[in-house]
Amino acid sequence: MQILPVDLTALILGALGVSIVLVPVLGLTARFALKPVVEALARVFEVRGENDALRMLERRIDLQEQELMMLQQTMRHLTEGQDFDRRLTAGESRMQPAPAPHPSDGAPHKRTAPEDEA
Repeated sequence: MQILPVDLTALILGALGVSIVLVPVLGLTARFALKPVVEALARVFEVRGENDALRMLERRIDLQEQELMMLQQTMRHLTEGQDFDRRLTAGESRMQPAPAPHPSDGAPHKRTAPEDEA
């Protein structure tokens, strides 16, 4: 078997000649073939981003609802405490016994009979 010499210049010129035609054809083919795939992937990532944003908004609303419920519960406890204090102070004024008269207040004293003094 005999090995023939390779003409490197002819080989490079042939590859360049073929690539002048093949590169635009491959580019157009890739553009039309891959365009629907790229658009579909873009829509998938867009929808995924919208879902993430929607989940984040739902989470924020849930947290705000919990905070609102806690505030309402705190207000209810404060109102109940104020009502209790009001009833307690009103009950104290009604239930307090009258103070005993002091002898120096000019209250009538128990008088002794004249027979007891002798």
